[in-house]
Amino acid sequence: MEHIGIDAHKNQSQICILTSDGELIEKRIITERNRFAAVFGSRSRARILIEASTESEWVARCLEGLGHEVIVADPNYLPMYGQRSRRVKTDRRDARALAEACRKGIYRLAHRTSDERRHLRGLLAAREALVRTRARYISLIRALLRREGLRVRSGSAERFIERLEDVEVPALIRQEIGPLLAVMDHLDTQIALADREMTTLASQEGEIRRLCTVPGVGPVTATSVVATLDTAERFRGAHQVEAYLGLVPRERSSGEKQHKGRITKSGNNRTRYLLVEAAWVLLSRVKQTQAQPLQAWAERIAARRGKRIAVVALARRLAGILYAMMRDGTEFDAGQFMTATDRKRLTA
Repeated sequence: MEHIGIDAHKNQSQICILTSDGELIEKRIITERNRFAAVFGSRSRARILIEASTESEWVARCLEGLGHEVIVADPNYLPMYGQRSRRVKTDRRDARALAEACRKGIYRLAHRTSDERRHLRGLLAAREALVRTRARYISLIRALLRREGLRVRSGSAERFIERLEDVEVPALIRQEIGPLLAVMDHLDTQIALADREMTTLASQEGEIRRLCTVPGVGPVTATSVVATLDTAERFRGAHQVEAYLGLVPRERSSGEKQHKGRITKSGNNRTRYLLVEAAWVLLSRVKQTQAQPLQAWAERIAARRGKRIAVVALARRLAGILYAMMRDGTEFDAGQFMTATDRKRLTA
């Protein structure tokens, strides 16, 4: 069987083929379906290794459709590139290293997300782009107003234009911010539509609906968690999920010295900051009885370490709770997190 490594990129891809006779074939092709079909369509079944990337899924499916065995590998697995020099990195060397790793079996499989979850990720990415664009426009408008000593009251981004109407804006400044306000009106409409779509998805899909029973967790956060984790079975436990989302502290320890720093911030940025935002909401705004055990737990940490650290710790715990709910197919039960003191306080 032939062993093939493909270093796939947006425009061009480098291919390295190790034949069963020991021959080395190298090619560079345009990253298009018809070019892959032209190169691999007539070849006998081969084992192909590509690293996970934006293009990896459609390339893998295209090659699988041609009858080949495709392995999508984790690019962070350093032994996979053991044959490559650290001083010189090229696409050609990468493709050779992938082909050699494919032949020797030196790789770690990357998770291939299902079509449904990939669609959810696309919806979330589009919504995030809209929200970030609106936030940039609001910051620019505030900056232009501050030059003239004008300020807009604090509040939600959705009602920023309404609050702006309470400010007497000079004609020249209004001319400056006019194009931004015109675009923001459309942004607000599209974000509202995206939010309604997330709410509809949450009501239709049982897994997302169950996650929304956690205090502070709304449809957007629940959808993002489900889209990122995909299936609970691929994780060994809650601690692995917390590390996967970058919510565990960095550590540099050696011998008797142990040093833990800020969180790693690895993994999906969107899901991590949504969990942190949910933790802020849970700690400061939610008044439900169901939220009290988690709030009490976070407040004890805040008394010792400060509120910011307590919020991150609460976000980490929320990640573990949401994972456990996905794994067990259950809804949130506050009783599992109550201490004896909490139970006495609630029954008093």
